[in-house]
Amino acid sequence: MYAETSMVLAVMVIVFALASWKLKSPELSMVVTAIAGALAGGLGFPVRLFVEGTFTYFDVAFTFLTASIFINFYSETGAMDALVRKMVERFYASKWVLFFLLAVIMLIPGALTGAGSVSMFVVGGMVATVLRFMGIGDRKIVAFIYVTSMLAAVAPPINLWVMLMCAQANMPYVGFDVPLLAPIVLITVFTVFYLLRGGKPESKEQILAELPEAPVGMNWFRILAPLTVFIILLLLSKYAAFSIPTLGIPLIFLISTLVAVLVSPKKSGFRRWYEVLANTSEQVFPLLATVISVGVLVNIMTATGVRGLIAITFVTLPVVLIYVFAPFVLPLAQGSLSYSSGIILGTPLIFLFNSVGVNVTIIATALSLLYPLGDCLPPSRISGRVAVDVSGYKGSYMSFLGAILVPCVFMAVVAVLMLIYANKLSWLIVY
Repeated sequence: MYAETSMVLAVMVIVFALASWKLKSPELSMVVTAIAGALAGGLGFPVRLFVEGTFTYFDVAFTFLTASIFINFYSETGAMDALVRKMVERFYASKWVLFFLLAVIMLIPGALTGAGSVSMFVVGGMVATVLRFMGIGDRKIVAFIYVTSMLAAVAPPINLWVMLMCAQANMPYVGFDVPLLAPIVLITVFTVFYLLRGGKPESKEQILAELPEAPVGMNWFRILAPLTVFIILLLLSKYAAFSIPTLGIPLIFLISTLVAVLVSPKKSGFRRWYEVLANTSEQVFPLLATVISVGVLVNIMTATGVRGLIAITFVTLPVVLIYVFAPFVLPLAQGSLSYSSGIILGTPLIFLFNSVGVNVTIIATALSLLYPLGDCLPPSRISGRVAVDVSGYKGSYMSFLGAILVPCVFMAVVAVLMLIYANKLSWLIVY
Protein backbone atom coordinates (compact mmCIF):
# COMPACT_ATOMS: atom_id res chain seq x y z
CA MET A 1 0.00 0.00 0.00
CA TYR A 2 2.84 2.37 0.87
CA ALA A 3 4.55 1.64 -2.46
CA GLU A 4 1.32 2.17 -4.42
CA THR A 5 0.62 5.49 -2.71
CA SER A 6 4.22 6.59 -3.26
CA MET A 7 3.81 5.82 -6.94
CA VAL A 8 0.65 7.97 -7.12
CA LEU A 9 2.52 10.79 -5.36
CA ALA A 10 5.37 10.52 -7.87
CA VAL A 11 2.93 10.70 -10.77
CA MET A 12 1.26 13.78 -9.29
CA VAL A 13 4.59 15.53 -8.72
CA ILE A 14 5.73 14.87 -12.30
CA VAL A 15 2.39 15.92 -13.82
CA PHE A 16 2.31 19.10 -11.72
CA ALA A 17 5.85 20.03 -12.80
CA LEU A 18 5.03 19.48 -16.47
CA ALA A 19 1.68 21.26 -16.23
CA SER A 20 3.25 24.25 -14.47
CA TRP A 21 5.87 24.44 -17.21
CA LYS A 22 3.43 24.19 -20.10
CA LEU A 23 0.26 25.85 -18.78
CA LYS A 24 1.86 28.65 -16.74
CA SER A 25 -1.13 28.53 -14.40
CA PRO A 26 -1.01 27.10 -10.85
CA GLU A 27 -4.81 26.69 -10.86
CA LEU A 28 -5.03 24.65 -14.05
CA SER A 29 -1.91 22.73 -13.03
CA MET A 30 -3.55 21.67 -9.76
CA VAL A 31 -6.73 20.49 -11.53
CA VAL A 32 -4.73 18.53 -14.12
CA THR A 33 -2.65 17.03 -11.30
CA ALA A 34 -5.81 16.01 -9.45
CA ILE A 35 -7.13 14.24 -12.58
CA ALA A 36 -3.77 12.46 -13.06
CA GLY A 37 -3.73 11.44 -9.40
CA ALA A 38 -7.25 10.01 -9.62
CA LEU A 39 -6.35 7.98 -12.70
CA ALA A 40 -3.06 6.75 -11.20
CA GLY A 41 -4.84 5.82 -7.97
CA GLY A 42 -7.39 3.67 -9.78
CA LEU A 43 -10.32 6.00 -9.13
CA GLY A 44 -11.03 6.64 -12.79
CA PHE A 45 -12.65 10.03 -13.31
CA PRO A 46 -14.57 10.57 -10.03
CA VAL A 47 -16.87 13.48 -10.90
CA ARG A 48 -18.40 13.45 -7.41
CA LEU A 49 -15.01 13.98 -5.76
CA PHE A 50 -14.15 16.78 -8.17
CA VAL A 51 -17.45 18.58 -7.53
CA GLU A 52 -17.18 18.12 -3.76
CA GLY A 53 -13.65 19.51 -3.91
CA THR A 54 -14.81 22.73 -5.56
CA PHE A 55 -16.99 23.42 -2.49
CA THR A 56 -14.43 22.40 0.15
CA TYR A 57 -13.35 25.99 0.81
CA PHE A 58 -16.49 27.76 -0.35
CA ASP A 59 -16.73 29.69 2.94
CA VAL A 60 -13.15 30.96 2.56
CA ALA A 61 -13.80 32.00 -1.05
CA PHE A 62 -17.01 33.80 -0.08
CA THR A 63 -15.21 35.67 2.70
CA PHE A 64 -12.53 36.80 0.28
CA LEU A 65 -15.10 37.89 -2.32
CA THR A 66 -17.19 39.98 0.09
CA ALA A 67 -14.04 41.50 1.62
CA SER A 68 -12.84 42.58 -1.81
CA ILE A 69 -16.27 44.05 -2.61
CA PHE A 70 -16.08 46.11 0.58
CA ILE A 71 -12.58 47.48 0.04
CA ASN A 72 -13.24 48.34 -3.63
CA PHE A 73 -16.56 50.07 -2.87
CA TYR A 74 -14.85 51.92 -0.02
CA SER A 75 -12.07 53.01 -2.39
CA GLU A 76 -14.61 54.06 -5.04
CA THR A 77 -16.19 56.54 -2.60
CA GLY A 78 -12.85 58.40 -2.59
CA ALA A 79 -12.19 57.63 1.08
CA MET A 80 -8.74 56.13 0.40
CA ASP A 81 -7.71 59.12 -1.74
CA ALA A 82 -8.87 61.51 0.96
CA LEU A 83 -7.12 59.55 3.69
CA VAL A 84 -3.74 59.64 1.92
CA ARG A 85 -4.08 63.36 1.16
CA LYS A 86 -4.98 64.20 4.75
CA MET A 87 -1.97 62.24 6.00
CA VAL A 88 0.40 64.12 3.70
CA GLU A 89 -1.14 67.47 4.65
CA ARG A 90 -0.90 66.75 8.37
CA PHE A 91 2.36 64.80 8.68
CA TYR A 92 4.55 66.02 5.82
CA ALA A 93 6.94 67.67 8.31
CA SER A 94 7.09 64.48 10.42
CA LYS A 95 8.64 62.14 7.90
CA TRP A 96 8.78 58.98 9.99
CA VAL A 97 5.21 59.39 11.24
CA LEU A 98 4.09 59.72 7.60
CA PHE A 99 6.05 56.62 6.60
CA PHE A 100 4.48 54.52 9.34
CA LEU A 101 1.02 55.77 8.42
CA LEU A 102 1.67 54.80 4.79
CA ALA A 103 2.64 51.34 6.04
CA VAL A 104 -0.68 51.12 7.92
CA ILE A 105 -2.54 52.23 4.79
CA MET A 106 -0.82 49.40 2.89
CA LEU A 107 -1.81 46.90 5.59
CA ILE A 108 -5.53 47.70 5.78
CA PRO A 109 -6.88 46.40 2.42
CA GLY A 110 -4.90 43.15 2.57
CA ALA A 111 -5.74 42.59 6.23
CA LEU A 112 -9.46 42.95 5.51
CA THR A 113 -9.40 40.72 2.43
CA GLY A 114 -6.61 38.22 3.10
CA ALA A 115 -4.81 39.07 -0.15
CA GLY A 116 -1.79 41.35 -0.30
CA SER A 117 -2.40 41.98 -4.00
CA VAL A 118 -5.55 43.93 -3.04
CA SER A 119 -3.40 46.34 -1.02
CA MET A 120 -1.18 46.87 -4.02
CA PHE A 121 -4.11 47.40 -6.42
CA VAL A 122 -6.05 49.75 -4.12
CA VAL A 123 -3.35 51.98 -2.59
CA GLY A 124 0.01 50.75 -3.94
CA GLY A 125 0.21 53.34 -6.72
CA MET A 126 -0.64 56.26 -4.41
CA VAL A 127 1.83 55.12 -1.74
CA ALA A 128 4.54 54.74 -4.39
CA THR A 129 3.85 58.30 -5.61
CA VAL A 130 4.12 59.75 -2.11
CA LEU A 131 7.36 57.87 -1.39
CA ARG A 132 8.87 58.94 -4.71
CA PHE A 133 8.23 62.60 -3.90
CA MET A 134 9.62 62.04 -0.41
CA GLY A 135 12.94 61.22 -2.08
CA ILE A 136 12.89 57.41 -1.75
CA GLY A 137 14.53 55.47 -4.59
CA ASP A 138 12.49 53.24 -6.91
CA ARG A 139 14.21 50.05 -5.73
CA LYS A 140 13.30 50.75 -2.12
CA ILE A 141 9.78 51.75 -3.09
CA VAL A 142 9.00 48.48 -4.89
CA ALA A 143 10.49 46.54 -1.95
CA PHE A 144 8.34 48.50 0.52
CA ILE A 145 5.18 47.92 -1.55
CA TYR A 146 5.85 44.19 -1.77
CA VAL A 147 6.88 43.57 1.86
CA THR A 148 3.98 45.54 3.35
CA SER A 149 1.54 43.72 1.04
CA MET A 150 2.97 40.40 2.30
CA LEU A 151 2.43 41.54 5.87
CA ALA A 152 -1.10 42.68 4.96
CA ALA A 153 -1.94 39.17 3.76
CA VAL A 154 -0.78 37.73 7.09
CA ALA A 155 -2.37 40.37 9.33
CA PRO A 156 -5.71 39.79 11.10
CA PRO A 157 -8.65 39.53 10.76
CA ILE A 158 -8.36 37.50 7.51
CA ASN A 159 -5.35 35.19 7.15
CA LEU A 160 -6.13 32.64 4.44
CA TRP A 161 -3.21 30.32 5.24
CA VAL A 162 -4.29 30.00 8.87
CA MET A 163 -7.96 29.68 7.90
CA LEU A 164 -7.19 26.83 5.50
CA MET A 165 -4.91 25.06 7.98
CA CYS A 166 -7.52 25.40 10.73
CA ALA A 167 -10.24 24.03 8.44
CA GLN A 168 -8.16 20.91 7.72
CA ALA A 169 -6.90 20.41 11.28
CA ASN A 170 -10.35 20.89 12.87
CA MET A 171 -9.13 23.96 14.76
CA PRO A 172 -11.38 26.98 15.42
CA TYR A 173 -10.14 30.18 13.79
CA VAL A 174 -10.10 32.08 17.09
CA GLY A 175 -7.37 33.51 19.26
CA PHE A 176 -5.12 34.50 16.35
CA ASP A 177 -5.54 38.29 16.45
CA VAL A 178 -2.74 39.21 18.87
CA PRO A 179 -0.32 36.41 17.83
CA LEU A 180 -0.62 37.62 14.24
CA LEU A 181 -0.52 41.31 15.06
CA ALA A 182 2.59 41.20 17.27
CA PRO A 183 5.06 39.93 14.63
CA ILE A 184 3.42 42.11 11.96
CA VAL A 185 4.12 45.23 14.04
CA LEU A 186 7.73 44.15 14.67
CA ILE A 187 8.45 43.34 11.02
CA THR A 188 6.71 46.52 9.81
CA VAL A 189 8.85 48.70 12.10
CA PHE A 190 12.01 47.00 10.85
CA THR A 191 10.91 47.34 7.21
CA VAL A 192 10.12 51.05 7.49
CA PHE A 193 13.42 51.91 9.15
CA TYR A 194 15.47 49.68 6.83
CA LEU A 195 13.92 50.64 3.48
CA LEU A 196 12.87 54.27 3.92
CA ARG A 197 16.08 55.81 5.25
CA GLY A 198 17.52 58.87 3.58
CA GLY A 199 16.01 60.75 0.68
CA LYS A 200 15.34 64.46 0.09
CA PRO A 201 11.62 65.21 -0.15
CA GLU A 202 9.96 67.47 -2.69
CA SER A 203 7.61 70.24 -1.58
CA LYS A 204 4.28 69.37 0.01
CA GLU A 205 2.43 71.24 -2.72
CA GLN A 206 4.05 69.14 -5.45
CA ILE A 207 3.14 65.90 -3.69
CA LEU A 208 -0.49 66.96 -3.22
CA ALA A 209 -0.69 68.06 -6.85
CA GLU A 210 0.21 64.52 -7.98
CA LEU A 211 -2.28 62.75 -5.70
CA PRO A 212 -5.93 62.18 -6.73
CA GLU A 213 -8.30 64.88 -5.51
CA ALA A 214 -10.63 63.93 -2.67
CA PRO A 215 -14.37 64.17 -3.48
CA VAL A 216 -16.12 67.33 -2.35
CA GLY A 217 -17.71 66.75 1.04
CA MET A 218 -15.42 63.90 2.08
CA ASN A 219 -14.67 64.32 5.79
CA TRP A 220 -13.41 62.19 8.67
CA PHE A 221 -16.88 60.85 9.47
CA ARG A 222 -17.35 59.57 5.92
CA ILE A 223 -13.82 58.11 5.92
CA LEU A 224 -14.10 56.30 9.24
CA ALA A 225 -17.79 55.29 9.36
CA PRO A 226 -17.53 52.10 7.21
CA LEU A 227 -14.35 50.94 8.99
CA THR A 228 -15.86 51.70 12.40
CA VAL A 229 -19.03 49.73 11.60
CA PHE A 230 -16.92 46.79 10.44
CA ILE A 231 -14.77 46.79 13.58
CA ILE A 232 -17.77 47.17 15.92
CA LEU A 233 -19.70 44.32 14.29
CA LEU A 234 -16.58 42.14 14.29
CA LEU A 235 -15.98 42.79 18.01
CA LEU A 236 -19.65 42.25 18.86
CA SER A 237 -19.72 38.93 17.02
CA LYS A 238 -16.68 37.88 19.02
CA TYR A 239 -17.41 39.21 22.51
CA ALA A 240 -21.22 39.36 22.48
CA ALA A 241 -21.88 36.21 20.46
CA PHE A 242 -24.80 35.11 22.67
CA SER A 243 -26.48 38.54 22.68
CA ILE A 244 -26.69 39.30 18.95
CA PRO A 245 -27.67 37.27 15.87
CA THR A 246 -24.88 35.32 14.19
CA LEU A 247 -23.77 37.52 11.32
CA GLY A 248 -20.59 35.92 10.00
CA ILE A 249 -17.69 37.78 8.42
CA PRO A 250 -19.15 37.85 4.85
CA LEU A 251 -22.36 39.53 6.03
CA ILE A 252 -20.35 41.99 8.15
CA PHE A 253 -18.39 42.98 5.05
CA LEU A 254 -21.62 43.47 3.07
CA ILE A 255 -23.18 45.61 5.83
CA SER A 256 -20.01 47.74 5.94
CA THR A 257 -20.17 48.06 2.14
CA LEU A 258 -23.73 49.37 2.39
CA VAL A 259 -22.60 51.92 4.99
CA ALA A 260 -19.77 53.05 2.67
CA VAL A 261 -22.28 53.59 -0.16
CA LEU A 262 -24.76 55.46 2.09
CA VAL A 263 -22.20 57.92 3.52
CA SER A 264 -20.38 58.47 0.22
CA PRO A 265 -20.37 62.11 -0.95
CA LYS A 266 -20.22 60.82 -4.56
CA LYS A 267 -23.76 60.11 -5.67
CA SER A 268 -22.92 57.39 -8.17
CA GLY A 269 -25.71 55.64 -10.02
CA PHE A 270 -26.53 51.96 -10.06
CA ARG A 271 -24.56 51.45 -13.29
CA ARG A 272 -21.34 52.77 -11.72
CA TRP A 273 -21.68 50.54 -8.65
CA TYR A 274 -22.39 47.60 -10.94
CA GLU A 275 -19.15 48.36 -12.82
CA VAL A 276 -17.22 48.37 -9.54
CA LEU A 277 -18.81 45.04 -8.62
CA ALA A 278 -17.95 43.56 -12.03
CA ASN A 279 -14.36 44.83 -11.82
CA THR A 280 -14.06 43.37 -8.33
CA SER A 281 -15.26 39.99 -9.54
CA GLU A 282 -12.66 40.07 -12.31
CA GLN A 283 -9.97 41.15 -9.85
CA VAL A 284 -10.63 38.37 -7.34
CA PHE A 285 -11.30 35.62 -9.88
CA PRO A 286 -7.68 34.33 -9.91
CA LEU A 287 -7.70 33.81 -6.14
CA LEU A 288 -11.17 32.26 -6.17
CA ALA A 289 -9.93 29.91 -8.89
CA THR A 290 -6.94 29.09 -6.70
CA VAL A 291 -9.14 28.28 -3.68
CA ILE A 292 -11.44 26.10 -5.82
CA SER A 293 -8.58 24.21 -7.47
CA VAL A 294 -6.92 23.72 -4.08
CA GLY A 295 -10.10 22.03 -2.86
CA VAL A 296 -10.15 19.70 -5.88
CA LEU A 297 -6.48 18.76 -5.46
CA VAL A 298 -6.74 18.15 -1.72
CA ASN A 299 -9.89 16.04 -2.14
CA ILE A 300 -8.17 13.73 -4.64
CA MET A 301 -5.01 13.59 -2.51
CA THR A 302 -7.17 12.48 0.39
CA ALA A 303 -9.03 9.85 -1.65
CA THR A 304 -5.82 8.34 -3.05
CA GLY A 305 -4.01 8.33 0.32
CA VAL A 306 -1.33 10.78 -0.84
CA ARG A 307 -2.30 13.35 1.74
CA GLY A 308 -2.04 10.74 4.49
CA LEU A 309 1.38 9.68 3.20
CA ILE A 310 2.65 13.26 3.31
CA ALA A 311 1.16 13.76 6.77
CA ILE A 312 2.78 10.59 8.15
CA THR A 313 6.13 11.56 6.63
CA PHE A 314 6.03 14.98 8.27
CA VAL A 315 4.78 13.74 11.64
CA THR A 316 7.69 11.31 11.90
CA LEU A 317 10.34 13.95 11.14
CA PRO A 318 12.58 15.25 13.94
CA VAL A 319 11.33 18.68 14.97
CA VAL A 320 14.79 20.22 14.58
CA LEU A 321 14.64 19.50 10.83
CA ILE A 322 11.45 21.55 10.60
CA TYR A 323 13.25 24.53 12.11
CA VAL A 324 16.03 24.19 9.54
CA PHE A 325 14.08 23.47 6.36
CA ALA A 326 10.74 25.28 6.88
CA PRO A 327 12.10 28.75 5.89
CA PHE A 328 13.21 27.29 2.55
CA VAL A 329 10.63 24.61 1.74
CA LEU A 330 7.42 26.50 2.63
CA PRO A 331 8.14 29.62 0.48
CA LEU A 332 9.14 27.40 -2.46
CA ALA A 333 5.91 25.41 -2.02
CA GLN A 334 3.91 28.66 -1.96
CA GLY A 335 5.52 29.72 -5.22
CA SER A 336 4.38 26.48 -6.86
CA LEU A 337 1.20 25.44 -5.05
CA SER A 338 -0.13 28.83 -3.91
CA TYR A 339 -2.55 28.54 -0.97
CA SER A 340 -2.72 24.75 -1.21
CA SER A 341 0.78 24.70 0.31
CA GLY A 342 -0.82 25.70 3.61
CA ILE A 343 -2.95 22.56 3.57
CA ILE A 344 -0.58 20.05 2.01
CA LEU A 345 2.44 21.00 4.16
CA GLY A 346 1.04 23.20 6.93
CA THR A 347 -1.63 20.89 8.32
CA PRO A 348 0.78 17.93 8.82
CA LEU A 349 3.17 20.29 10.62
CA ILE A 350 0.35 21.32 12.96
CA PHE A 351 -0.29 17.64 13.73
CA LEU A 352 3.44 17.11 14.30
CA PHE A 353 3.81 19.96 16.80
CA ASN A 354 0.54 19.05 18.49
CA SER A 355 1.82 15.50 19.03
CA VAL A 356 4.82 16.83 20.97
CA GLY A 357 2.77 19.24 23.09
CA VAL A 358 3.51 22.54 21.34
CA ASN A 359 0.93 25.33 21.16
CA VAL A 360 -0.53 24.95 17.67
CA THR A 361 -2.08 28.45 17.56
CA ILE A 362 1.40 30.00 17.68
CA ILE A 363 2.68 27.33 15.27
CA ALA A 364 0.00 28.15 12.68
CA THR A 365 0.78 31.85 13.11
CA ALA A 366 4.51 31.27 12.56
CA LEU A 367 3.92 29.10 9.49
CA SER A 368 1.70 31.78 7.95
CA LEU A 369 4.65 34.19 8.15
CA LEU A 370 6.73 31.87 5.95
CA TYR A 371 4.30 31.14 3.12
CA PRO A 372 4.01 34.69 1.66
CA LEU A 373 7.79 34.83 1.25
CA GLY A 374 7.24 32.61 -1.79
CA ASP A 375 4.72 34.86 -3.56
CA CYS A 376 7.58 36.41 -5.51
CA LEU A 377 9.12 33.07 -6.52
CA PRO A 378 8.56 31.08 -9.73
CA PRO A 379 6.56 29.66 -11.30
CA SER A 380 3.70 31.99 -10.27
CA ARG A 381 5.49 35.17 -9.02
CA ILE A 382 2.03 36.74 -8.78
CA SER A 383 2.56 39.27 -5.99
CA GLY A 384 6.09 40.08 -7.12
CA ARG A 385 4.91 40.98 -10.61
CA VAL A 386 2.03 43.08 -9.24
CA ALA A 387 4.42 45.02 -6.96
CA VAL A 388 6.71 45.79 -9.90
CA ASP A 389 3.76 46.95 -12.04
CA VAL A 390 1.94 49.18 -9.53
CA SER A 391 5.14 50.87 -8.32
CA GLY A 392 6.38 51.56 -11.85
CA TYR A 393 9.71 49.86 -11.21
CA LYS A 394 11.88 49.65 -14.34
CA GLY A 395 14.73 47.53 -12.99
CA SER A 396 15.24 43.80 -13.47
CA TYR A 397 13.26 41.24 -11.52
CA MET A 398 16.48 39.95 -9.93
CA SER A 399 17.26 43.44 -8.59
CA PHE A 400 13.76 43.50 -7.09
CA LEU A 401 14.45 40.18 -5.34
CA GLY A 402 17.71 41.62 -4.02
CA ALA A 403 15.87 44.66 -2.65
CA ILE A 404 13.45 42.56 -0.59
CA LEU A 405 16.06 40.05 0.63
CA VAL A 406 16.89 41.58 4.03
CA PRO A 407 13.27 42.25 5.15
CA CYS A 408 12.31 38.74 3.99
CA VAL A 409 15.19 37.16 5.92
CA PHE A 410 14.16 39.13 9.01
CA MET A 411 10.57 37.90 8.58
CA ALA A 412 11.78 34.31 8.25
CA VAL A 413 13.92 34.65 11.40
CA VAL A 414 10.92 35.96 13.37
CA ALA A 415 8.83 33.02 12.13
CA VAL A 416 11.45 30.42 13.08
CA LEU A 417 11.88 31.96 16.54
CA MET A 418 8.11 31.73 17.01
CA LEU A 419 8.26 28.05 16.02
CA ILE A 420 11.05 27.35 18.49
CA TYR A 421 9.53 29.31 21.41
CA ALA A 422 5.85 28.65 20.64
CA ASN A 423 4.90 27.55 24.15
CA LYS A 424 6.63 30.55 25.74
CA LEU A 425 4.60 32.85 23.47
CA SER A 426 1.24 31.33 24.38
CA TRP A 427 0.48 34.41 26.54
CA LEU A 428 -0.20 36.26 23.27
CA ILE A 429 -3.39 34.26 22.72
CA VAL A 430 -6.46 36.24 23.73
CA TYR A 431 -9.90 34.74 23.11
